[in-house]
Amino acid sequence: MQQDGNVFVRLMGMDEQAWRRHANPLSVWSRAITGLPVILLSVWSIKWLLWWSLPVLAVAFLWLWLNPRLFSIPNNTDNWASRATFGERVWLNRAVIAIPGHHHRWALFLSVIAGVGFLLAVVAAYFNLLLATISAGMVCWLGKLWFCDRMVWLYQDMSATSEEYASWLISE
Repeated sequence: MQQDGNVFVRLMGMDEQAWRRHANPLSVWSRAITGLPVILLSVWSIKWLLWWSLPVLAVAFLWLWLNPRLFSIPNNTDNWASRATFGERVWLNRAVIAIPGHHHRWALFLSVIAGVGFLLAVVAAYFNLLLATISAGMVCWLGKLWFCDRMVWLYQDMSATSEEYASWLISE
């Protein structure tokens, strides 16, 4: 499947095998639960650890890159987490196969919400503002989860029109 030239897609280097493994709910949930806290913890620790916080940040980003490759290909992808991953693939492929406008608008809106939450959380973590870090981190996390929920809906709609997309769903 061809995907657009998104810089994050290129950085992640997700090939077909990585995407199939990332459809494992263990991959989705372990990444969702651990990724943001580890990044924020590394930023929080900059004032104490100075440049030693950089290896912690590198480990966080390594985890985000490695996670989709660690888990086995699931036997069953008929679940919310797998469908969220499929929807993300559809979203990233929107330059090749157009998606409905309402999905595009919602995905952009929720990406902005999650992105603003992330930036505010990083700034708050840098200044060691606990309540602000947690609050902004929750905005980021909830925005991302809502985005994932919209990706499930996007996948549902697009799998009805694309044999390739429909083929990703495996039911036991």
